[in-house]
Amino acid sequence: MTSAENAVHPYLPNSAPAVRQAMLDEIGAASVEEFYADIPDSVRLHRPLDLPAPMRSEAELARHMEQLLARNTSTRQALSFLGQGCYQHHVPAVVDEVVNRSEFLTAYAGEPYEDHGRFQALWEYQSMMAELLDVEVVNVPVYDGFQAAGTALRMAGRITGRRRLLLATAVDPDKLSRVRDYVRPDHDVVVVPVDPRTGCADLDAVAAELAKGDVAAVFADMPSALGIVDAALPQLAELAHGAGALYVVGCNPLALGVLAPPSAFGADIACGDIQTLGVHQSYGGGNAGFIATRDEEHLVAEYPSRLFGLAPTTVDGEYGFGDVAWERTSFALREDGKEWVGTAAALHGIGAGVYLALMGPHGMREIGDTILTHTAYARQRLAQVPGVQVPFGDSLHFADFTVRYTGGRTAAEIRADLRQHGIFGGVPLGDQQAAYCVTEVHTKADIDLLATTLEEIIK
Repeated sequence: MTSAENAVHPYLPNSAPAVRQAMLDEIGAASVEEFYADIPDSVRLHRPLDLPAPMRSEAELARHMEQLLARNTSTRQALSFLGQGCYQHHVPAVVDEVVNRSEFLTAYAGEPYEDHGRFQALWEYQSMMAELLDVEVVNVPVYDGFQAAGTALRMAGRITGRRRLLLATAVDPDKLSRVRDYVRPDHDVVVVPVDPRTGCADLDAVAAELAKGDVAAVFADMPSALGIVDAALPQLAELAHGAGALYVVGCNPLALGVLAPPSAFGADIACGDIQTLGVHQSYGGGNAGFIATRDEEHLVAEYPSRLFGLAPTTVDGEYGFGDVAWERTSFALREDGKEWVGTAAALHGIGAGVYLALMGPHGMREIGDTILTHTAYARQRLAQVPGVQVPFGDSLHFADFTVRYTGGRTAAEIRADLRQHGIFGGVPLGDQQAAYCVTEVHTKADIDLLATTLEEIIK
């Protein structure tokens, strides 16, 4: 390499000066800089990225990547009690078999006449999700549950024409950050503190915020970031509707085999993440978001994302699958769209559809019962550890739950010690409080090992 301008990257063929110049000549541009003219100067870096020199040997590059990957310890290699939005569940082998078929794995985009199978698979996913959620309309998956929450709240803002958004249950800090970023500058997010004694929504505080007016939506999670299934969820619906606001509920769909869906207690819009439905953890990711509503025009018209529907064909008894109300999307409206919709996580929707079809109603109930039982046992067992308290004892928890350390050591110190014992868990929620999670993959022996390890660490 002689200079950054004339450098030729071994894996970027268009970086060759002659090739780059030919492309510029073809389109009539003087330099690559012209392509970025719309980006404000104040946010531009004005220097090359600080990157290492490219490895010119494929063998050297492969070895480097293997070394980087070896630094990761997955939840399959350690005993993990991590949750908070990305969960360790068993993914049946048939799910991987289907989603890794080439006709799904490589089908990024297409039209009904050339991509009929993918459209039908996603329609089947939407149909099963609609049955699980007891609604009529479910979207093709968006990036993740955080974005789904932000979009659902934006939908509420467009429907009501109001600005303020009230978050009434305990919310994950990362989710709160994403929602705030997604709804600005059109909406103000107001976090209503939960009752510190119960961890549940403070109905009086919510009512006081609603009385100030201009509330587009009340948002609640089921379960909340503390793992609590709040008994006040139906009352929040009454408060929201009494003030002319919509009620938006985020939920873990895996819990709906044993818990009533949001529509049953007044939710206008339900949203959440389908990672729990047959999607592997992937370096903290593997997420995809859903939005669900009743089949009412004022609700459906505000979906920015794709909806696949069923349509008759010219052949009796045969049906096609394609976009519903295409004109409301940014694909049709471009810069005039309600929101921009680009690359989604549709492949995860196909995986979730396979998972739902495989589990069926009885399987969903069984796995929900198992997680409720494991959660209850874990909370009871850890409460027996000296120096550990398990707050919010009167509330039902699903998967996630909170512990409080009383022995003087910090949550960060205890978490680090657990890692030394090959256990992931106890994500700090402050100096003396931490989050744990159990699912169907855990056993009684796993939970007992966590408890005895904490006894050793804390004593």
